[in-house]
Amino acid sequence: MGLDDDLDDDDDYPDDAGEDEIDLVVALYREDGTPVVQSLDLDLANDLDGLIDALRRMPGDAGAVGMVSIEQDVFVITRVRGRVVQLMLSDSIAGQDWPIARDAVDYLGLDVPEDEEDSEPVGDLDLFADAGLPEMEMEAICEESDDAVEALEEVAEKIGFGTGLSRIVATLDL
Repeated sequence: MGLDDDLDDDDDYPDDAGEDEIDLVVALYREDGTPVVQSLDLDLANDLDGLIDALRRMPGDAGAVGMVSIEQDVFVITRVRGRVVQLMLSDSIAGQDWPIARDAVDYLGLDVPEDEEDSEPVGDLDLFADAGLPEMEMEAICEESDDAVEALEEVAEKIGFGTGLSRIVATLDL
């Protein structure tokens, strides 16, 4: 692989999401059993590795969850428990447009679909099965919601973080 091939790959990579395109970047974790929802640096909406590192530093009793929403259109959920990382992306076609979505597709070892008809939620859709949110319900949330922030609020509610996330969402200018 030569230098020209590397440049071609860079041309194919989506531009970073701007602050006006990023809806939210949050961490969810439990500290002494109490649910905590904390806003994270918006730059993490363009950096999956950075998001995973930030989640590893959270003081959660059983790891931490990161939620990112861009343009109220697509979301990424990452769950980090020690060395175990689970990841899901609400819409695989978003890998064409957003770095974190491309990183998620790459992390999962998938290809970004070229045809919008092939787009679907991908990754560990059962990442919250132990918290009462089975894979089929997560898939339904992804497919039925027209608003990524509302979908994340629904997920947060089902896993016990709804109040905290709703407080943060209420402060956003969406």
